Amino acid sequence: MKTREDSPTARALLALELLQARPGISAADLAERLAVTDRAARRYVAILREAGVPIESVRGPYGGYRVGRGVRLPPLVFSSSEALGLVMAVLDGQHAAADPADPVGAALGKLLRALPERVARQAAMLRENALAAPDRDAARPDPEIVTTVVDAVAAGRRARLSYRTASGTPLDTEVDPWAVVVRNGRWYLLCRAHYADEVRTFRIDRVTGFETLADRCQPPPELDPVALLEQHLGSSWDYPTRVVFEAPYASVAPWITGPMGRLEPLDDGARCLLTGSTSNPAMYAGEWLSALPFPFRVEGGPELRAAVAEVAARMAAAVRS
Repeated sequence: MKTREDSPTARALLALELLQARPGISAADLAERLAVTDRAARRYVAILREAGVPIESVRGPYGGYRVGRGVRLPPLVFSSSEALGLVMAVLDGQHAAADPADPVGAALGKLLRALPERVARQAAMLRENALAAPDRDAARPDPEIVTTVVDAVAAGRRARLSYRTASGTPLDTEVDPWAVVVRNGRWYLLCRAHYADEVRTFRIDRVTGFETLADRCQPPPELDPVALLEQHLGSSWDYPTRVVFEAPYASVAPWITGPMGRLEPLDDGARCLLTGSTSNPAMYAGEWLSALPFPFRVEGGPELRAAVAEVAARMAAAVRS
């Protein structure tokens, strides 16, 4: 029966179970039982070898893989707080992890069964009684593409990327992959795109192909991937934004997130300027600016000014007698 796991690590562990249960299993049989390609099955064997598991291989029509003699996997030793923190992290990132039929839920169940009873009891209780609502904005990419992207980042290799934009437009370009950042349930590749010779961010769930090349590449020195992603998400959109806050920079800064743009102090920090761009002026005005408890003035662009005026008119109409 074919089995599908949701992460390379989970599939590698399942591959280890199959190797232990069926010594001499061929790459083709391993791939079939994992529901992946032969190439992917060989990659999971390579992951196990890199982790120190001695996987032996025999060539020929009767050859296959087997785990070397004398292998003893170390026991799982977690404190109660570590086990609870792990279950909380899994539930937070995967809402179906409480379901034993879900691949991640099944993997979590195996982990709990391997823990000492005293520790496992608390973790199992948390898993059974804490439910996580699905994140509607989350967009989990293909695990195999994620693995290939992360491998290229770790190896410092240039890559050829095939992409489909939000509007469905295809894009093919070479990139220098610098980092993978997970933000609010979405996976982003931060890179230098050769077609524009500029920093770009690509949502990995929209990547349709990724081929690692031989050429080397290096990220900029002192790169802060999270900060650069936040800054980039607030630029390169359709409509420019420029907002001046009549409040100190130190007070406003904690309220500003990366997609809103870049905040700079004015008048020695007594006021501040927020510049950026947006694809949705109505959301920018109605959800972001209206939630800030500071007086502000929209200096540009015209789309944002119109959206703010519309929000103001609706609010004023709501309190007219």
